[in-house]
Amino acid sequence: MSTDTNEPESGESDGHCATPDSDGEVAEEIAIISFERKLDTAREIEAEIGGAYERVDIIEYHGDVFAAHWGEYDCFVGLMASGIAMRKTAPLLDDKWDDPAIVVVDEELTWAIPITGGHHGANQVAHDLSQLGAVPAMTTASEAAGKQGVESKAKALDTHVVNGDSTVATNLAVLNDELGPVTRLDGPRAVLVGDDVTVLKRNGEPGVVLGTGTVSGVKKAQILDAWEAVLDDLDLEFSAVEFVATGTRKEGEEGLYEAAQEIGAGVVLFEKETLEAFEGPSPSRSKELIGWPGIAEASAIAGGREHDLARKKERFDDAVTVAVGR
Repeated sequence: MSTDTNEPESGESDGHCATPDSDGEVAEEIAIISFERKLDTAREIEAEIGGAYERVDIIEYHGDVFAAHWGEYDCFVGLMASGIAMRKTAPLLDDKWDDPAIVVVDEELTWAIPITGGHHGANQVAHDLSQLGAVPAMTTASEAAGKQGVESKAKALDTHVVNGDSTVATNLAVLNDELGPVTRLDGPRAVLVGDDVTVLKRNGEPGVVLGTGTVSGVKKAQILDAWEAVLDDLDLEFSAVEFVATGTRKEGEEGLYEAAQEIGAGVVLFEKETLEAFEGPSPSRSKELIGWPGIAEASAIAGGREHDLARKKERFDDAVTVAVGR
């Protein structure tokens, strides 16, 4: 199928994936703002999540600490009461596309609460803090409804939002299940859009799609080994992967997201209806047992630029099934 006929590239992506900050990249530079008496907890946070970010600094709190470092970090983690963080940062806020994300967490690591920039890094950092036992209290409408906003879809597809104001309308469509799949338009082309159309621009070159199905509780190492095997068969490396695709049934499968993070890829989750429209050629037990098409092949086909398979599915370790889309 030709890729210049406005065919869908991705469906609703409702799972965990790295979230874009204002320039479309992952929030990678984090500042933990802590009172002196809480520095041990700050160091515990740094030790746990530091490996997932380019930079994690601990800065001792003083009255002007946020103002002094505003614009230096993608996200502030305030180890303090939410009221303090809100009062100190409110005068500094200007535009959601430029402001840093802010997350607050209590000393006992009970709650991780995104205050601003939920779709621009705060939700992702709050989720990472859950590794320490904190409950990520997502209040952005799409995440609260178990869906993922357009900004997060953009990151999963390795793209960034060109026209930020449009996301008000398109995220409302996400909430109402009216957005539908993201449409790929390859050029050179000219396109005329309205204010309620969000335009995503790819950050890098297109690549292959790793369609992946797993058993519950699959380990990161199992998935990485399976991906490496299928890519080796195609003489490709992890750098050739555009994104990982799977079904919404795999929302919250930690091993899958950890593996995707390891190779620097986003995860796109397709709804059942989208997978049915791109069902693969190989027989699938899941269709017989639970009525879903085979996730690996269908998601690889749905996500590929040509909606075709570069490699049919293969099962590894009785835990991971992988197909490659192109």
